[in-house]
Parts: sequence; C-alpha cells; structure tokens
Amino acid sequence: MLRKKTNGVARRSQRTGILSDIAGSSVDRRAFLRGSGLAIGGLAAIAATAGSVTQATAETAVNGAIKTVKTVCTHCSVGCTVMAEVENGVWTGQEPGWDSPFNLGAHCAKGASVRELAHGERRLKYPMKKVGGDWVKISWDQAINEIGDKMLSIRDESGPDSVYWLGSAKHSNEQAYLFRKFAAYWGTNNVDHQARICHSTTVAGVANTWGYGAMTNSYNDIHNSKAIFIIGGNPAEAHPVSLLHLLKAKEQNNAPLIVCDPRFTRTAAHADEYVRFRPGSDVALVWGILWHIFENGWEDKEFIRTRVWGMDQIREEVAKWTPEEVERVTEAPAAQLERVARTLVNNRPGTLIWCMGGTQHTNGNNNTRAYCILQLALGNMGTAGGGTNIFRGHDNVQGATDLGVLADTLPGYYGLAPGSWAHWARVWEEDLDWLKGRFSVMPGAGEGGKDRLMMEETGIPVSRWIDSVLEDRENIDQPDNTRAMVLWGHAPNSQTRLPEMKTAMEKLDLMVVVDPHPTVSAIMQDRTDGLYLLPATTQFETYGSVTASNRSLQWREKVVEPLFESKVDHEIIKLFADKFGFTDRMFKNITINGNEPLIEDITREFNRGMWTVGYTAQSPERMRKHMQNQHTFDRTTLRANGGPADGDFYGMPWPCWGTPEMNHPGSANLYDMSLPVAQGGMGFRARYGVERNGDNLLAEGVYPVGSEIEDGYPEFSMQMLMDLGWDGDLTAEERASIEKVAGYTAPENAGDGTQEVGETSQTGEMKSDYAGQVGGINWKTDLSGGIQRVAIKHGCAPYGNAKARAVVWTFPDPVPLHREPLYSNRRDLVADYPTYEDKKFWRVPTMYASIQKNDFSKDFPTILTSGRLVEYEGGGDETRSNPWLAELQQDMFIEINPRDANNAGVRDGAMVWVYGPEGGKIKVMAMVTERVGSGVAFMPFHFGGFSQGEDLRSKYPEGADPYVLGESTNTAQTYGYDSVTQMQETKATLCRIEAA
Repeated sequence: MLRKKTNGVARRSQRTGILSDIAGSSVDRRAFLRGSGLAIGGLAAIAATAGSVTQATAETAVNGAIKTVKTVCTHCSVGCTVMAEVENGVWTGQEPGWDSPFNLGAHCAKGASVRELAHGERRLKYPMKKVGGDWVKISWDQAINEIGDKMLSIRDESGPDSVYWLGSAKHSNEQAYLFRKFAAYWGTNNVDHQARICHSTTVAGVANTWGYGAMTNSYNDIHNSKAIFIIGGNPAEAHPVSLLHLLKAKEQNNAPLIVCDPRFTRTAAHADEYVRFRPGSDVALVWGILWHIFENGWEDKEFIRTRVWGMDQIREEVAKWTPEEVERVTEAPAAQLERVARTLVNNRPGTLIWCMGGTQHTNGNNNTRAYCILQLALGNMGTAGGGTNIFRGHDNVQGATDLGVLADTLPGYYGLAPGSWAHWARVWEEDLDWLKGRFSVMPGAGEGGKDRLMMEETGIPVSRWIDSVLEDRENIDQPDNTRAMVLWGHAPNSQTRLPEMKTAMEKLDLMVVVDPHPTVSAIMQDRTDGLYLLPATTQFETYGSVTASNRSLQWREKVVEPLFESKVDHEIIKLFADKFGFTDRMFKNITINGNEPLIEDITREFNRGMWTVGYTAQSPERMRKHMQNQHTFDRTTLRANGGPADGDFYGMPWPCWGTPEMNHPGSANLYDMSLPVAQGGMGFRARYGVERNGDNLLAEGVYPVGSEIEDGYPEFSMQMLMDLGWDGDLTAEERASIEKVAGYTAPENAGDGTQEVGETSQTGEMKSDYAGQVGGINWKTDLSGGIQRVAIKHGCAPYGNAKARAVVWTFPDPVPLHREPLYSNRRDLVADYPTYEDKKFWRVPTMYASIQKNDFSKDFPTILTSGRLVEYEGGGDETRSNPWLAELQQDMFIEINPRDANNAGVRDGAMVWVYGPEGGKIKVMAMVTERVGSGVAFMPFHFGGFSQGEDLRSKYPEGADPYVLGESTNTAQTYGYDSVTQMQETKATLCRIEAA
C-alpha cells in the first residue's frame, strides 16, 4: 500500500500545489519534496516521522526562547499527547508526550506530522462565497449577515427543521456541547455528527445490553488480557499507537491474538489466528463460536446466573448455528472456529475489540450485541483484561457523542422526552415554555391524531439528510424538506450515495461549510451561488477538553493563535447566536470575552447537567492537574501513584460521579465489582426496570465491594433514599436543591420545631405529600449531586445494580439475527436469512426488502468493502493537505484478488473502472493482492476531488486544494441503513471491476 514512487508520472492535472510547476512531467521523490518546500536532502521523508520529532532540552528551550505546549493529537481516538515547541508564536517543532500513559512517547505518521496543520499552507484562509460560479472573498460580518438572513427567511417559511446543523467529532467537548445547545435554541433536533456513520450501532447495541454505550476498559488495560479477539477492526492502521498496548499483552502474557476480518490487514499480520470470513456475516460467525462454547458447557454459568438476563433465548438461536451452517454462511472453516472457541475459553479474561467493520451494516446493532453476548457468556465483563474495547475513529467522536451532538438526544444521553428538556432548561436557567416555542408543531400529525411536537421527535440523522432534501414533502415527518445545510467539520465523502448527495446539495437553497479546509463539500456539486465557506481553526488554535476512546478526558492547551482570518468554533456559534437574537439567553452563565465564550465556563455548565454519564466531576482544574502530572499515573492501571492527583484514574474516565469536590477518581473499567463505587467500581446499570415477564432483572447476590445493599437494586431516587433512611445524609443545601427541582413548597409549619421536613406527622399526610413531590427526583435530575453522593457513601452505584440483558425486547430483532446484506450475491442465503420489510423511522422512509428482492449479483459479482489507511484520516481533506502524509500515499486504489484480476484482464498498477449497482462509477488504480479473498474488493474512504473520472481540482478556491486528490469509494457505494440507528452500510455491497 505504501509503494514509494521514485520515478512516477503525475497522472492528474495540477492547477496549484506540489506538482504545479511540473505537471505532466516526470516527478521523482526529490522533486516532490522540492515542490513542497521541504527538500533537505535524501532523508527528508524520514525526518517527517523521526528527525522532526526531537527530544527538547531545558537548555535549548531557554536559549532559544522556545515555549513547550502540551496538547492532544487531533486524529484518532487514542488521545496521544503532543509536545509542541513554539517560538515567537510559530510552531517550530514537536515531540510525542513521553509521560503520556496513552502514547508512551510514540506517534504514528499522522501524529508525527500534526504541526503542518498549524502552518496551514492549504488552509481556507478567509470567508468566501460562490458568486456566478466564482469564489469571492468576503468579510465575516457579511458572511454571518447574509447566511443569517437567508436562514431566518427559511425559518419563517418552512420552520426551524428546514435548517440542518451538522456538527463534528472535531469539536472539543465544550464546542460540541455549545453546538447542541445552539441547535436547541434555534429550535431543531436536526443536528448530528460523524458518530452516526461510525459507531451509532455500537452505542445502541452496547447501551441496550448493559447500560452505557462506550468502551468498557482502556487501551492500557489490554496489558492484562490473556486473549485478544479483534473483529471488524484494523488498529495497526486506524489507531496505530494502540497496537503498543495490544502487543504488550501478546508478548508479556503470551496472549493469543485472533483477528477476524474479510481482509488480511496489517493487524492480521500480527495475529496468531487469522479468520477470513464473508463480509456481512458477523452474527453467524459469533454464533458459530458460541455454539462450541455452549455445546461443551464452557460458558461462565455463575456469571450468567447472577449478572445476565435472557441467555436462554440466546442459546435457542445459537443452537441453530451448527458448524456446517456457519461455514455455509460465513465461509470460515468450521474447524477453525472451534479452535477459536477453545482459545477464548482457555485464555480468560480476554478482550474483544471492534471498530467500523462491525458497525457499518444494515444489521449493525445485531453485530455489536452479538459481540457483547460472547463476552457475557465467557464472563469477561467487569474485569481487568476483559471488556469490549471499541476503538473510536476521531479524536473526540466519543466526547461529541457524550455531549449530545445527535439527532436523538440532549447532552449526556438524556433523550428528547419532556423530562429531559425540563432538566436541561433548569441547567440553562431557561424558560421551558420559551424553549418549546422555538420548535415547530405539526397539528394532528402525531400518533392517534395528536399534535406532533417536533421538540420531542428524533431528528433526521446525518446518514439520511440527502433524503430529507430529495424525498417528497408528504413522505417526511417534519413540516418541510431540508432547505439549508450547515456542514461544520464534516467530510461528505465519508458518506455513501455521493451521486445523490450531489443532487441534494444542488437543490438546497443555502449551503454553508465551516471547516479549516474547504472539504469536498466545496467542489462536489455544481452550485454557482448560495454556497459559503467559513474558515474555522484547528484544535491547536484553541483549548479545552477532549475525550479519548477509553472515556478519559484530557485538556488541550492552545499552541498558536488562529491563523489567517479563521475563528474558533465557539466564537462562530456566538456570532450566529448574535444574528438570531438569543445570545443573552444562551450565554446567560457563560462569560464572553469580546466575541469568544469562555471555555472554562462552558465546561462548568455541562458539569452541572451531565449526571447520567458522570461528566460532572471533571472540572477544568482537575483536568489540567492530570495533564501536568502525567508521569504520576501507572501505565497499566491508569491510577495515579502519589502526586497531586493521587488515587485518580488518568483523565477521570466517566462516570466520574458527583461534584469535583467529591473527588471521585473516575472509572477505569466499567462494571467492575471488585472495587468500591467510591474507587471506580459498579455493577451493570439498572435502566430496563426491575423485572420482565416475571423474571428478575436485578443482579442476584452480587454487588460492588463495600455495598450496604448486598444484592441487586434499582437506580437511586429521593424516594429510595427515604425508604432506606439515608435521606438524613443529605446536606441542607442538597435537600433544598432537590426540593427546588421538584417544585416543592414546604407547608407553613415546616421548620417550626414540631417536625423535620419529610418526617412522618401523626397523620402521615406530610410524608405522603413530600414523597409525592420530591421522591421522584433521581440521580440523573438532582442538580446538587446529593443523591449520587449519599448512594456512594453507602457503597452503592447511583444507577443501580442490575443484570445485563442479552435480549433487547425493544429492538426489531430482540435476539440478534443474521440477515443478508441488501446487496448480496448469495441468493440462497437471501431466501433463508432475508432483511427487514421497508419502514419509516427517523422521519424518513427506509427501504430494505424492496432492494434485496432484486438480484444484482450477475452484473455486479464482487463484494465491495471499505476502510482506513494509516496515512490519512476521515474524509482526508486535512491529511491529504499535509505534505508529509501526501507523499506517502498519492493514489486512490482498489485491492483486487489475483484470481479476480486475471479474470478481468487487470494488471497491478493499471487503472480500472469500479461500477456500483446504483449507477455510481469511479476510476482508480488496481492493487492486485491476496489481502482480499477471491470475490471481494477493498477501497479506502479517505479520498475526494475526483468524481466518476472527472478531475475537480479547478473547482477549489485558489491555493486551498489538497495535494492529493482521488475518487471517493462512496461514489460507488450503495443504499443501506441499520434497522435501529440508520448507520450506513459500507462494508458489504456489490460492484463490477473492469479495465479502464
């Protein structure tokens, strides 16, 4: 994949950029570097990842007046520390964070070159708009006024839902929170971000199994694993530094590494056991492994009895998946899966790792739940070295999800129910009726002829915004179509159905791109006006918190001031709030310096409200203390051993219960009962009630160390405290806060010495009245944190102590089922394992059976899948604009098995056409390799700038085009969405490959 070009020929016309002066001529490596302004001899490329990453010394810093600033890499979710060396306001050098427990002094290629983002040669330098097809420079005032006027006009004509606010995993936590709050003040739930198209099926599947939808352990905890099972993930390329932790377990524990993937990846090259299986057959594969576990009685029976509900129903489904049937469906050898089962059973605890290979399917929620159930059966949950470790893709995709940049929730996963809105209105000190008035109402359009309150309706997910523009109005469950689109830190080429997206973009009344780079959004459509580009800064030009994949929060410091005319995201949000007239309300408790809201105040505001996931105790001061004392944290447990943060887990991974003053250390491993709750322990969350069809849903006879309730118990409320007699532990201030939330007004004789508030009077009337009003306040809605504090004082987890549920009765498939992809070339399996019926959800009609009934396999015989490269990230706009990375991978390509290549008459390095069954086609270079099996092809998804053979470089603003352009795989990718979350299908469609 990383084929060095020593005498390559430029294949694309270059208007500007690296090859601008020598387009069409022979370009060797030295010429490439010279064109980049980087030629420093034959070792220039090596310097990108080695020589420029230098160990700073105190003497050098003093003599050269160099300031060292600690920040966090802005690429994948490992959370690597970057030590930036700044001289006279210019970022001149960098080194990895040697003290960081996450990267341990290491960087990948992307991390080693982040300095280039703050030099910004290919950045968007000032606001621009399209006028008559040409890019015109404008001022910020003009941009905000023109965009704002058009949006207000659309709002008046079609309602607030006709403007879609697409946020970003590239925001800091503070910016993500402010973005979601801004959408609420605008009056829409049409707000979303990248998590919808990378890990929404993880969140849904995992949260509905045991309570929280996040990585349960940490990269570092893998040091304790006795086995490592990876399915649908390629850490060696997608999260390279994470491999340090995997290989440590492999070496020191002799832990077998099992990699299940349709493609032999760089991760698979490290495997003790590589299982190649057919794309889209994950559930069948897992059930095939579990069949052997159940057949031989290898499951952890006591763990299942005490901590799992519904495993008997799983057994019934798994019994159908005999080795013969599993091999028929997955094409993985039956004997190999028995060997994998034995390996997992004999090497416990083991960790299970997945990424987008498992999530991006029409039944992705089934995949993620099957993974979880395998770990439950093995008893690998709630223990060091176990867990489900879900590697996130972007640097803050975990944080942006937690902070609610989603179409179906408010910050902290509070949902959209009236009680959720009431909670956040209290946090914001906002008039709830005013907030309700910002949203549309569709009279008589709700269930049973009731009014449809758009405030409580799940918005349109980012995966489906195309259809919200193109679908007939009467088919969409909102007042009007989407007419304006704001793409804020989002790469559209990371989404499927690009030809249709182009049509949707051209149909919009208004399109706004907010990003450090123009992104493919700027050039993939033929708009001549109504398109604006607003330059945002990178995260190196601001500061704030970011949440790594393991749930740890880290504090970035500002490295340099904003470049050119770019502005930080939270300032841009404030400017729009000014235009729309709600700045005073939205920033009531947030200081504004000039036009920039104070980051620390934003942190403290979400601290006041995010009780559900424990984002309440990580104050700016505690986060900074952790960053300043990274060297004091253990590299495996993540617990500080002495020092200012003694006893804390690094980054205070959520849940970090209570207030900062409680000093909870955070929770390194979720659901670990071997620790007291006060030290990060807990059982599974009680979020599904206490019983189901007469069965107990609470844990049976097991509990965290030190719990005064020595059994399962429901989530804590004020009523529960009163029933236990623990409400007396509340302070007067906490009780007053709880009563205020409840709207309770004490009777006139309360406090006159005859009785305490809440005590039983002779008639019992007062207790009944008090409990009726105050008892319903629970651990999630108590703004004082008192209920959490008291529960933990008595050794209990605020969210209860329950069983994980292996069966999710609210999902389309309560027991995870194998269902064939919509575009399947196995018609025998379509008959046996059909997809869902068409349905409408998330406001839009969604097709399943109406697509799958058609046999596309004769014309499109090859299974097409996609994934990541080590050199690039996301849609690739910023990394393909980085000269160090651009040299490493200059061509978009498709991996083809030699047998398939020979049958198609295709040679390695030749250009081919890849045709998709929905009409999209792309022209790319063939890489003939046995990495993919016969009948399967792979493409990376980081490329853009070409469209169906057409070079679009000339459409970029002058000087803002990436060095490397290429076709997007998603031009040839097809329709398909998860049955619960609308996650896009990118891993199992069909294509046809022909020589160009």
